[in-house]
Parts: sequence; structure tokens; C-alpha cells
Amino acid sequence: MNGFLQAFVNGLTLGAQYALMALGFSLIFGILGVMNFAHGAFYALGGYVAYLVDKTLGLPYALAVVAAVLMTAALGYVFELVVIERRIDDHLATIVLTLGLSLVVGASLLAIFGPRSVDFPAPLTGTLRAGGVYIPTARLMIIVVSAAAIAGVYLLLYRTRLGNALRALADDRTIALAQGIRPKVLFPLAFGLATGLAGLTGALVTPIFSLAPFVGEHVLMISFLAVILGGLGSLPGAVIASILVGLVESFVGFYIGGSWAPLMLFTAVLVLLVVRPTGLFGAKAAHV
Repeated sequence: MNGFLQAFVNGLTLGAQYALMALGFSLIFGILGVMNFAHGAFYALGGYVAYLVDKTLGLPYALAVVAAVLMTAALGYVFELVVIERRIDDHLATIVLTLGLSLVVGASLLAIFGPRSVDFPAPLTGTLRAGGVYIPTARLMIIVVSAAAIAGVYLLLYRTRLGNALRALADDRTIALAQGIRPKVLFPLAFGLATGLAGLTGALVTPIFSLAPFVGEHVLMISFLAVILGGLGSLPGAVIASILVGLVESFVGFYIGGSWAPLMLFTAVLVLLVVRPTGLFGAKAAHV
């Protein structure tokens, strides 16, 4: 039972980071109709910004996380405004552009920091014990902050006028335009919000796992898997599917072996998509 609970806690930690990444990815797709394959690069960039602020400048880790969010959000805002906006309706072009940005960011980090992982220890080193289950405080921090960030995004989208406008664009852009909603103003904001979530994830998670130039590619792959599983464009589906993916990865790694986890995940998603091609949330996957 203790092993089961330990795997459950570890799965929640994995699911929390996948949920933040999948939420941002699904947010961009749901509102802009763009698949942002540079999301993993923003994850890595967020980790490096936090590392520089915390270790090089000597500022508190909390400020390092805030700096990572602001930097990645600003870069995402500018990238959408200057580059993506020009090709917003050309889906193939936006895929190529985001892949190109991913390569540029990764190559830049590689040139500056080198191929090896940097020494970025977790800011919290204690461990909580509940019965026979040990919960590192750093992992608990990821779960708490991720839950708060997801709740914040929910409140923004469903309790504010800005959120209503963003969801209107996601549901029907033509009607939204007729109502006076301006996509050229809101699209960069949505993109920046999503990339800020990726930067937040990188700043929270990389001190616990590892920080290297292309560390975001694996997280992006698993998060994209969760987005497909939940239903493209569905924010609740992305979050729920991410938690499920994290739990499956943790339990498979604990009881069978870590190398089997990706195989089990891809097999489960393949079977589900054969039975339910639109994902867990069905027709709702088409909008936020």
C-alpha cells in the first residue's frame, strides 16, 4: 500500500507538470488554431531564466520563477505579434514557424550553456512523511503551484470579460469579429499566457529533474499526447488527461519498469483513439 501511495504522489507530480504544459498548448490551439511546437523550447527557456536569476544574480527562487514567467510570456507575445500573426490562417506555415523557433531557442541555449545539464538544485530539500509515504517538499510545491496556476487560468477564462472574449474567438471568430472583438489584440495575449505557463513549468520542474538545452522535447511529447487524449482544444480534457498520463507513467514505472511507460502510454492512446477518435471529451474538444 505504501508503494502504491508513493507511486500515486509521484504520478501527481508528473501529471501537474504535464497539465501546465498541455494547458498552454491547448489554449493556443483552441483560441488561435495554431499548434505551437516551440512549447518545449519555452519550457527549457523558463528553466534557464530561473537558473540565471537564482544562481547567477543570487535573487530568491520565487523571483526567479516570476522572471521566467515574464520572460517567456513576453517572448511568446512578441513572436505571435511579429511572426505568427502574419500567417495565422496558414496552419502548415505556423507549424513550420514554431518548429523553427524551437530549433533557434534550443541551438541558442546549447551555444551559451553547452550540452551538459547545469547544476540547478531544488530550492526546497525537505521531505514530509505521512505514514510510510515520503513526499519531497519540492514535489509538493509543484503540485500546489500547478493547481493554483490552473485555477487562475480557469478564473481568467470563465470569470472575466477578457476570458469571455477569448472563448468567443475560439467558438466562432466571425461572430466575435462582428461583436467588436479584435483578434490582433487578443491573440498575442493568449499566446503569451500559454508560453508563460510553459516557462512556469520549466522554472518549477527543472531543478528537480534536469536542465539541458533540449530538455523540453520529452515533456512536450508527453504533453501533446495528453492534449490528444483529452481532445484537441479542450482545456478540461487537457488537464484531466495530463493527470491520467502522469499516474499511468508513475504506476507503470513502479510496478513494471520505467522503460515500459512510453510504450504503455502510446498503446493506450492508440486504442482510445480507435474507439473514440475525438478524445475523452468528444465533440467538446473542438473549443475551449
